[in-house]
Amino acid sequence: MEAEARKTVAQIERLAETEGEGTLRFAGGRELHVSSLSKPYFGKKGPTKGDLLRYYAAISPVLLPVIADRPLVLKRYPNGISGPSFFQQNAGDNVPDEVRTAEIETESGAKAVRIVGGDLLTLLYTVQIGAIAVHSWLSRLRSLEYPDWSVIDLDPGDDVPFSRVVELAREICRITNAAGIPTRVKTSGAHGIHVAVPLPAKTSYERSAALVERLSAQIVDARPDLATVERSLKARPKGTIYVDAQQNAYGKSVVSAYSAREQSSASVSAPLRWSELKPGLRMNAFTIESMTARVARVGDLWGSALRERARSRTIQEVLGGDT
Repeated sequence: MEAEARKTVAQIERLAETEGEGTLRFAGGRELHVSSLSKPYFGKKGPTKGDLLRYYAAISPVLLPVIADRPLVLKRYPNGISGPSFFQQNAGDNVPDEVRTAEIETESGAKAVRIVGGDLLTLLYTVQIGAIAVHSWLSRLRSLEYPDWSVIDLDPGDDVPFSRVVELAREICRITNAAGIPTRVKTSGAHGIHVAVPLPAKTSYERSAALVERLSAQIVDARPDLATVERSLKARPKGTIYVDAQQNAYGKSVVSAYSAREQSSASVSAPLRWSELKPGLRMNAFTIESMTARVARVGDLWGSALRERARSRTIQEVLGGDT
């Protein structure tokens, strides 16, 4: 995987420096045409489409295992973050044969063909058609009804500094540690923080949602000055952070670790050590320009961390009489 990543990065750099478009070649004779590599994607003076393609190729050895076999949801920005955007769920009629797809049962019960993560050509195809972030399901094709992790999304209002989000995340760490629930943390890449709970095998979406809803209630009880589960922006107490547990349902997607985000800084959803959650932590310290060097320095914090899963008995203790 690393050899293919290096080879693909070199191809993208060569095209960016010359024609600005061309064909990327992959193992097995597969090909992908890419174009408009000089197009600004993060504002007029920000990184280009070519820069984003190069980042995803470079980071693919740690990103692709995270999204492997997961249906993807695309939010496309054909002209970068300064232009209009739209969501795309289904693969569409014109997807190249080389792109990985699968027919799945959607949340409505209907069958649909979706783009599936885990393949470098497929990942770069999504960028070619305008996707910036990588949004993937919480479960994989072989077990779509069973998520392998839950997520709590700390979503601050505009009046809340990031240092307060860090403070609340540390409180979550204290609460989950006390309960014996292993958790992992990453920046959202936008404004907040994601706290993940790796789940035992064959945990249902219903049980996953019940767990994070119970934990969210405990978080609000512990820090009502910082946290709220009120979804309405107008109804939230001033200065609080929305503890969002609503993405833990079949068919929902969450931005992946190592994904770029639709921000002028070209920030990345960066896995962190809990010890890195300090008041001076800055979201824009993690960008498509800096993330590959960070991974080379600290390793794959996300892939390795998610191997330690919560125990079913511990989850039951948190849920009490609930199932």
